[in-house]
Amino acid sequence: LGLPLSLSCRSCLLNDLLTAALLGIVEGVTEFLPVSSTGHLILASALLGYDEAHWRLFNIVIQLGAILAVVVLYWRTFWTVLTGLFAREAGAVRFVRNLLIAFIPAAVIGLALKKQIEALLLQPRVVAVALIVGGVAILVIERLVKPGTTRGIADVPARTALGVGFLQCLAMIPGVSRSGASIVAAMLLGADKRSAAEFSFFLAIPTMVGAFVYDFYKNRADFTSDNLSVIAVGFVVSFVVAMVVVKTFLNYVTRHGFTFFAWWRVIVGTLGLIALAMGR
Repeated sequence: LGLPLSLSCRSCLLNDLLTAALLGIVEGVTEFLPVSSTGHLILASALLGYDEAHWRLFNIVIQLGAILAVVVLYWRTFWTVLTGLFAREAGAVRFVRNLLIAFIPAAVIGLALKKQIEALLLQPRVVAVALIVGGVAILVIERLVKPGTTRGIADVPARTALGVGFLQCLAMIPGVSRSGASIVAAMLLGADKRSAAEFSFFLAIPTMVGAFVYDFYKNRADFTSDNLSVIAVGFVVSFVVAMVVVKTFLNYVTRHGFTFFAWWRVIVGTLGLIALAMGR
Protein backbone atom coordinates (compact mmCIF):
# COMPACT_ATOMS: atom_id res chain seq x y z
CA LEU A 1 0.00 0.00 0.00
CA GLY A 2 3.04 2.23 0.05
CA LEU A 3 2.73 2.93 3.80
CA PRO A 4 5.76 2.95 6.09
CA LEU A 5 6.07 -0.36 7.97
CA SER A 6 5.54 1.24 11.38
CA LEU A 7 2.37 2.98 10.21
CA SER A 8 1.05 -0.22 8.67
CA CYS A 9 1.72 -2.14 11.90
CA ARG A 10 -0.07 0.52 13.91
CA SER A 11 -3.07 0.22 11.63
CA CYS A 12 -3.11 -3.57 12.06
CA LEU A 13 -2.88 -3.19 15.84
CA LEU A 14 -5.72 -0.68 15.87
CA ASN A 15 -7.90 -3.03 13.83
CA ASP A 16 -7.07 -5.89 16.18
CA LEU A 17 -7.89 -3.77 19.23
CA LEU A 18 -11.25 -2.78 17.74
CA THR A 19 -11.96 -6.41 16.92
CA ALA A 20 -10.96 -7.39 20.46
CA ALA A 21 -13.36 -4.83 21.91
CA LEU A 22 -16.19 -6.04 19.66
CA LEU A 23 -15.67 -9.71 20.51
CA GLY A 24 -15.30 -8.77 24.19
CA ILE A 25 -18.73 -7.14 24.06
CA VAL A 26 -20.20 -10.21 22.35
CA GLU A 27 -18.70 -12.49 25.02
CA GLY A 28 -19.72 -10.28 27.95
CA VAL A 29 -23.28 -9.94 26.70
CA THR A 30 -23.86 -13.57 25.78
CA GLU A 31 -21.85 -15.70 28.27
CA PHE A 32 -24.55 -15.79 30.94
CA LEU A 33 -27.59 -15.38 28.72
CA PRO A 34 -29.22 -18.54 27.31
CA VAL A 35 -28.15 -17.59 23.79
CA SER A 36 -24.70 -19.28 23.46
CA SER A 37 -21.62 -17.07 23.73
CA THR A 38 -19.49 -19.56 21.77
CA GLY A 39 -22.12 -19.70 19.05
CA HIS A 40 -22.21 -15.92 18.73
CA LEU A 41 -18.40 -15.69 18.67
CA ILE A 42 -18.20 -18.35 15.95
CA LEU A 43 -20.88 -16.68 13.84
CA ALA A 44 -19.27 -13.26 14.34
CA SER A 45 -15.90 -14.61 13.28
CA ALA A 46 -17.38 -16.37 10.22
CA LEU A 47 -19.63 -13.54 9.05
CA LEU A 48 -17.09 -10.76 9.62
CA GLY A 49 -14.27 -12.71 8.02
CA TYR A 50 -12.06 -13.14 11.09
CA ASP A 51 -9.41 -15.86 11.05
CA GLU A 52 -10.72 -18.40 13.60
CA ALA A 53 -7.26 -19.85 14.24
CA HIS A 54 -5.82 -16.37 14.86
CA TRP A 55 -8.48 -15.57 17.48
CA ARG A 56 -8.74 -19.00 19.14
CA LEU A 57 -6.60 -18.18 22.19
CA PHE A 58 -8.25 -14.76 22.47
CA ASN A 59 -11.72 -16.33 22.63
CA ILE A 60 -10.51 -18.68 25.36
CA VAL A 61 -9.07 -15.97 27.58
CA ILE A 62 -11.91 -13.46 27.36
CA GLN A 63 -14.32 -16.08 28.72
CA LEU A 64 -12.32 -15.89 31.93
CA GLY A 65 -13.07 -12.17 32.06
CA ALA A 66 -16.80 -12.90 32.04
CA ILE A 67 -16.37 -15.54 34.75
CA LEU A 68 -14.47 -13.06 36.93
CA ALA A 69 -17.52 -10.79 36.80
CA VAL A 70 -19.58 -13.45 38.63
CA VAL A 71 -16.86 -13.86 41.27
CA VAL A 72 -16.83 -10.11 41.90
CA LEU A 73 -20.62 -9.72 41.94
CA TYR A 74 -21.15 -12.68 44.28
CA TRP A 75 -18.04 -12.35 46.42
CA ARG A 76 -20.12 -12.20 49.60
CA THR A 77 -21.78 -15.50 48.70
CA PHE A 78 -18.43 -17.16 48.04
CA TRP A 79 -16.96 -15.75 51.25
CA THR A 80 -19.93 -17.04 53.25
CA VAL A 81 -19.56 -20.47 51.66
CA LEU A 82 -15.81 -20.52 52.30
CA THR A 83 -16.13 -19.60 55.96
CA GLY A 84 -19.08 -21.98 56.26
CA LEU A 85 -16.94 -24.86 54.99
CA PHE A 86 -14.38 -24.26 57.73
CA ALA A 87 -17.22 -24.20 60.26
CA ARG A 88 -18.72 -27.34 58.63
CA GLU A 89 -22.08 -25.64 58.10
CA ALA A 90 -24.56 -27.88 56.28
CA GLY A 91 -25.66 -25.19 53.81
CA ALA A 92 -22.10 -24.42 52.68
CA VAL A 93 -21.30 -28.12 52.28
CA ARG A 94 -24.44 -28.68 50.16
CA PHE A 95 -23.61 -25.62 48.03
CA VAL A 96 -20.15 -26.96 47.12
CA ARG A 97 -21.45 -30.53 46.79
CA ASN A 98 -24.08 -29.51 44.25
CA LEU A 99 -21.62 -27.52 42.14
CA LEU A 100 -19.14 -30.41 42.09
CA ILE A 101 -21.84 -32.96 41.24
CA ALA A 102 -23.10 -30.78 38.37
CA PHE A 103 -19.56 -30.12 37.13
CA ILE A 104 -18.35 -33.74 36.93
CA PRO A 105 -20.43 -34.88 33.88
CA ALA A 106 -19.15 -31.99 31.76
CA ALA A 107 -15.55 -32.67 32.79
CA VAL A 108 -15.72 -36.38 32.02
CA ILE A 109 -17.76 -36.21 28.81
CA GLY A 110 -15.92 -33.11 27.58
CA LEU A 111 -12.54 -34.85 27.80
CA ALA A 112 -13.93 -38.01 26.20
CA LEU A 113 -15.43 -36.16 23.22
CA LYS A 114 -12.95 -33.29 22.83
CA LYS A 115 -12.02 -34.15 19.23
CA GLN A 116 -15.65 -34.29 18.10
CA ILE A 117 -16.38 -31.02 19.91
CA GLU A 118 -13.41 -29.27 18.29
CA ALA A 119 -14.64 -30.40 14.87
CA LEU A 120 -18.06 -28.85 15.51
CA LEU A 121 -16.44 -25.54 16.47
CA LEU A 122 -15.43 -25.10 12.84
CA GLN A 123 -18.99 -25.43 11.50
CA PRO A 124 -20.96 -22.13 11.70
CA ARG A 125 -24.05 -23.81 10.17
CA VAL A 126 -24.21 -26.22 13.11
CA VAL A 127 -24.20 -23.19 15.41
CA ALA A 128 -27.04 -21.49 13.54
CA VAL A 129 -29.22 -24.62 13.57
CA ALA A 130 -28.50 -25.21 17.28
CA LEU A 131 -29.50 -21.62 18.06
CA ILE A 132 -32.87 -22.12 16.37
CA VAL A 133 -33.58 -25.54 17.91
CA GLY A 134 -32.54 -24.30 21.37
CA GLY A 135 -34.75 -21.25 21.07
CA VAL A 136 -37.78 -23.35 20.16
CA ALA A 137 -37.01 -25.70 23.08
CA ILE A 138 -36.92 -22.81 25.55
CA LEU A 139 -40.26 -21.48 24.25
CA VAL A 140 -41.89 -24.90 24.65
CA ILE A 141 -40.41 -25.64 28.08
CA GLU A 142 -41.24 -22.25 29.54
CA ARG A 143 -44.84 -22.63 28.37
CA LEU A 144 -45.28 -26.17 29.69
CA VAL A 145 -43.20 -26.27 32.89
CA LYS A 146 -44.83 -24.94 36.05
CA PRO A 147 -42.81 -22.52 38.21
CA GLY A 148 -40.52 -24.42 40.60
CA THR A 149 -40.28 -23.93 44.34
CA THR A 150 -36.60 -24.76 44.99
CA ARG A 151 -34.74 -21.60 45.98
CA GLY A 152 -30.98 -21.44 46.39
CA ILE A 153 -28.26 -23.82 45.28
CA ALA A 154 -27.83 -25.26 48.76
CA ASP A 155 -31.47 -26.38 48.69
CA VAL A 156 -31.16 -28.27 45.40
CA PRO A 157 -31.25 -32.08 45.88
CA ALA A 158 -28.11 -33.93 44.76
CA ARG A 159 -30.05 -35.81 42.05
CA THR A 160 -31.24 -32.48 40.62
CA ALA A 161 -27.66 -31.16 40.53
CA LEU A 162 -26.58 -34.33 38.72
CA GLY A 163 -29.41 -33.92 36.20
CA VAL A 164 -28.37 -30.33 35.54
CA GLY A 165 -24.80 -31.51 35.02
CA PHE A 166 -25.77 -34.10 32.42
CA LEU A 167 -28.13 -31.78 30.53
CA GLN A 168 -25.45 -29.07 30.56
CA CYS A 169 -23.35 -31.43 28.42
CA LEU A 170 -25.69 -30.66 25.51
CA ALA A 171 -23.92 -27.30 25.38
CA MET A 172 -20.85 -29.06 24.01
CA ILE A 173 -22.68 -28.66 20.70
CA PRO A 174 -21.77 -25.08 19.70
CA GLY A 175 -24.87 -22.90 19.70
CA VAL A 176 -26.79 -24.86 22.34
CA SER A 177 -25.61 -22.56 25.18
CA ARG A 178 -24.11 -23.74 28.45
CA SER A 179 -26.18 -21.29 30.48
CA GLY A 180 -29.33 -22.10 28.49
CA ALA A 181 -28.93 -25.85 29.00
CA SER A 182 -28.27 -25.54 32.74
CA ILE A 183 -31.08 -23.02 33.28
CA VAL A 184 -33.64 -25.13 31.41
CA ALA A 185 -32.45 -28.26 33.22
CA ALA A 186 -32.80 -26.62 36.63
CA MET A 187 -36.30 -25.39 35.77
CA LEU A 188 -37.34 -28.84 34.52
CA LEU A 189 -36.08 -30.34 37.78
CA GLY A 190 -37.98 -27.94 40.05
CA ALA A 191 -35.97 -24.73 40.52
CA ASP A 192 -37.58 -21.30 40.23
CA LYS A 193 -36.33 -19.00 37.44
CA ARG A 194 -34.02 -16.86 39.56
CA SER A 195 -32.43 -19.86 41.29
CA ALA A 196 -32.01 -21.60 37.92
CA ALA A 197 -30.19 -18.55 36.55
CA GLU A 198 -27.95 -18.25 39.63
CA PHE A 199 -27.17 -21.99 39.51
CA SER A 200 -26.03 -21.42 35.92
CA PHE A 201 -23.82 -18.49 36.99
CA PHE A 202 -22.10 -20.44 39.76
CA LEU A 203 -21.76 -23.63 37.71
CA ALA A 204 -20.03 -21.60 35.00
CA ILE A 205 -17.06 -21.02 37.30
CA PRO A 206 -15.70 -24.59 37.64
CA THR A 207 -16.91 -25.50 34.15
CA MET A 208 -15.33 -22.56 32.34
CA VAL A 209 -12.19 -22.42 34.48
CA GLY A 210 -11.61 -26.12 33.76
CA ALA A 211 -12.13 -25.53 30.02
CA PHE A 212 -9.87 -22.47 30.16
CA VAL A 213 -6.99 -24.34 31.84
CA TYR A 214 -7.20 -27.19 29.32
CA ASP A 215 -7.55 -24.98 26.22
CA PHE A 216 -4.97 -22.44 27.37
CA TYR A 217 -2.39 -25.16 28.01
CA LYS A 218 -3.11 -26.66 24.62
CA ASN A 219 -2.74 -23.30 22.84
CA ARG A 220 -0.10 -21.76 25.13
CA ALA A 221 2.36 -21.38 22.26
CA ASP A 222 0.05 -18.76 20.73
CA PHE A 223 0.34 -16.55 23.83
CA THR A 224 3.05 -13.97 23.14
CA SER A 225 3.85 -10.41 24.10
CA ASP A 226 2.66 -9.34 20.65
CA ASN A 227 -0.97 -10.26 21.35
CA LEU A 228 -0.99 -9.37 25.06
CA SER A 229 -2.56 -5.92 24.54
CA VAL A 230 -5.29 -7.33 22.29
CA ILE A 231 -6.14 -10.08 24.80
CA ALA A 232 -6.11 -7.55 27.66
CA VAL A 233 -8.63 -5.31 25.88
CA GLY A 234 -10.98 -8.22 25.20
CA PHE A 235 -10.63 -9.48 28.78
CA VAL A 236 -11.45 -6.10 30.35
CA VAL A 237 -14.34 -5.36 27.99
CA SER A 238 -15.80 -8.83 28.57
CA PHE A 239 -15.51 -8.39 32.36
CA VAL A 240 -17.17 -4.96 32.45
CA VAL A 241 -19.99 -5.89 30.08
CA ALA A 242 -20.68 -9.17 31.92
CA MET A 243 -20.95 -7.29 35.23
CA VAL A 244 -23.77 -5.19 33.81
CA VAL A 245 -25.47 -8.08 32.01
CA VAL A 246 -25.59 -10.45 35.00
CA LYS A 247 -27.30 -7.91 37.26
CA THR A 248 -29.75 -6.85 34.56
CA PHE A 249 -30.48 -10.43 33.44
CA LEU A 250 -31.45 -11.66 36.90
CA ASN A 251 -33.93 -8.84 37.42
CA TYR A 252 -35.38 -9.31 33.95
CA VAL A 253 -35.94 -13.08 34.02
CA THR A 254 -37.46 -12.91 37.50
CA ARG A 255 -40.20 -10.69 36.08
CA HIS A 256 -40.48 -11.74 32.44
CA GLY A 257 -38.91 -15.18 31.98
CA PHE A 258 -36.81 -16.34 29.02
CA THR A 259 -39.13 -15.79 26.04
CA PHE A 260 -37.17 -12.80 24.69
CA PHE A 261 -33.93 -14.78 24.64
CA ALA A 262 -35.61 -17.75 22.96
CA TRP A 263 -36.84 -15.56 20.11
CA TRP A 264 -33.42 -13.88 19.93
CA ARG A 265 -31.85 -17.30 19.34
CA VAL A 266 -34.34 -18.14 16.60
CA ILE A 267 -33.82 -14.80 14.83
CA VAL A 268 -30.01 -14.85 15.06
CA GLY A 269 -29.85 -18.49 13.95
CA THR A 270 -32.14 -17.82 10.98
CA LEU A 271 -30.21 -14.72 9.92
CA GLY A 272 -26.99 -16.67 10.32
CA LEU A 273 -28.20 -19.42 7.99
CA ILE A 274 -29.30 -16.85 5.42
CA ALA A 275 -26.02 -14.96 5.58
CA LEU A 276 -23.95 -18.14 5.34
CA ALA A 277 -25.99 -19.30 2.35
CA MET A 278 -25.53 -15.95 0.60
CA GLY A 279 -21.81 -16.07 1.31
CA ARG A 280 -21.25 -19.30 -0.61
